[in-house]
Amino acid sequence: MTSRLKQIKLLLLDVDGVLTDGMIIYNDSNIETKMFHVKDGFGIRLLMDFGIQVGIVTGRSSSVVKHRCKNLGITIIFDGIRNKAQALENIMQQTGRTSQEIAFIGDDFPDLPIMNRVGLPIAVADAHEHVREQAAFVTSSNGGKGAVREVSEAILKAKGLWNNVLDIYR
Repeated sequence: MTSRLKQIKLLLLDVDGVLTDGMIIYNDSNIETKMFHVKDGFGIRLLMDFGIQVGIVTGRSSSVVKHRCKNLGITIIFDGIRNKAQALENIMQQTGRTSQEIAFIGDDFPDLPIMNRVGLPIAVADAHEHVREQAAFVTSSNGGKGAVREVSEAILKAKGLWNNVLDIYR
């Protein structure tokens, strides 16, 4: 697994069920609310600080997600996507990354087309059973509960960058 993690130059994420716990809340004004885990956000920032790109590929379009991406500095955003495999092709063209340099974290059936095409398909712990079976790596954390942070740390450790991270905070 370490050799596969070491190759990763771009981490792509689904949103609902990966960056969130899958819950969508609407208030009385029909305004959508989502909850994001600060530890996942910190893991994303660490990856980007050390030169690993992070992007979003999600089936839903949401101003809340766009705001979170802006807050984190994520610029690779494919939202409202029905064909995630095509989105992957577009991302590879945009970034110059090969499929082997890309990891994707998913949780449900719409994620399978992209998971089946990347170098490192990852499922969150509470992903659908079939999705977990298709993954090369399954997190111990659930979606929206630190799974992205777990993967971020695994990538940084595999690349030999973990001590550099720790040095910043000593």
